[in-house]
Amino acid sequence: MKKLILLTLVFVTLFSCGDDVEFNDPAFQGDRENELWRAKAYSASISENGFLTITGINNAESVHLKVPSITEGTYVVGSVNTISADYVDGFGVTYSTTNRPDESVSLYPELGEIVIEEIDVTSKTFTGTYRFLAFDESGLNSVGFTNGIFHRVPLISGEIPNNATTCVDAQIAADDAAIAYSAAVSTDLEFINSAEYATACANYKDALIMKQTFCGDETGSIQTIIDNLGDCQIACDQAIANVTEAESQYVTATIGNFMDKCAQYLLYLEDQIAICGDADGVIQAKIDALDCGDDDADSIPNAFEDFNGDGNLENDDTDGDGIPNYLDNDDDGDGILTIYESKDENGNPIDTDGDGDVDYLDNDDDGDGILTINENADPNGDGNPDDALDTDGDGVPDYLQPA
Repeated sequence: MKKLILLTLVFVTLFSCGDDVEFNDPAFQGDRENELWRAKAYSASISENGFLTITGINNAESVHLKVPSITEGTYVVGSVNTISADYVDGFGVTYSTTNRPDESVSLYPELGEIVIEEIDVTSKTFTGTYRFLAFDESGLNSVGFTNGIFHRVPLISGEIPNNATTCVDAQIAADDAAIAYSAAVSTDLEFINSAEYATACANYKDALIMKQTFCGDETGSIQTIIDNLGDCQIACDQAIANVTEAESQYVTATIGNFMDKCAQYLLYLEDQIAICGDADGVIQAKIDALDCGDDDADSIPNAFEDFNGDGNLENDDTDGDGIPNYLDNDDDGDGILTIYESKDENGNPIDTDGDGDVDYLDNDDDGDGILTINENADPNGDGNPDDALDTDGDGVPDYLQPA
């Protein structure tokens, strides 16, 4: 049975092992393994991403304290790599709180903390305390610092930002991203859109990483959420559910919404292939069979221009002008372009005279025995009846008003 080594950080008073800790102004010192360690040189630097490093150097040895925000507060080391304490000994060996202890090593208490007590913006100095237990790369050897103090350490590189990001900022951002993510997977949605889900998921992961960076993650709960989000791709089961719903809406679509529903169905079929695969080619065959187009741009989808239902669009020519309906922008040859023929609020054609032929297929729209083309429906001949004759001035043009 492997013997566990118990490493304990003993936090002693400011005076330990007979060495008096003296305040210099500025100063950087602490008890290394219960013996006073005092830096001969000290400095602070701020990187371009706003991270602060406070360094103390004693000949070949050095201590580096790193935190991700230029704000006063307590930063627990060891939970994330952006909050760390490193010690480099005289032989160049680095001991870091980012190195995890070997599984044979038990820790008590946690790896330590860095406390920024004061940031003097005028003099650009930093004051605070630290304690930490750091390991070498093997995770078996450690160095502990207690009673660490840095006092008025000067900033020599970078600038103190006016509005530094804080843990509170990171928490708010993570909460907002969580709300957006929840909305993207809500059970109230008809579809879980893969692109929208991927964006919301990626944003949530980024916000959680930011929260880790600025707040730490002692319990690992944030990392667990990140891991559970995976690659931010919806599951195959959800992709299939999307297709099922899209197909249902597609087969019940009307002229007014067909192209939207067809495009939607196509989108989710393509998603299904991308997410689930299509080994037997069945999904691709469905895609190939779809016709979401409107070749003559008359607002009547091609799929609705096959009146005899034989699957051949070429032999449907309502007005007999030699141009099949799917290529004819005036299907009934009444001089009014199909796109301008009467429709309801949903974009579906209507039958003004109730004779069973919708207006775009009826060359006598009002059923008064006078062909629409002979009722001055389009005096300027541009196919748009916005200038149609209205003899009685009642707001209804003659070609839509029975005699």
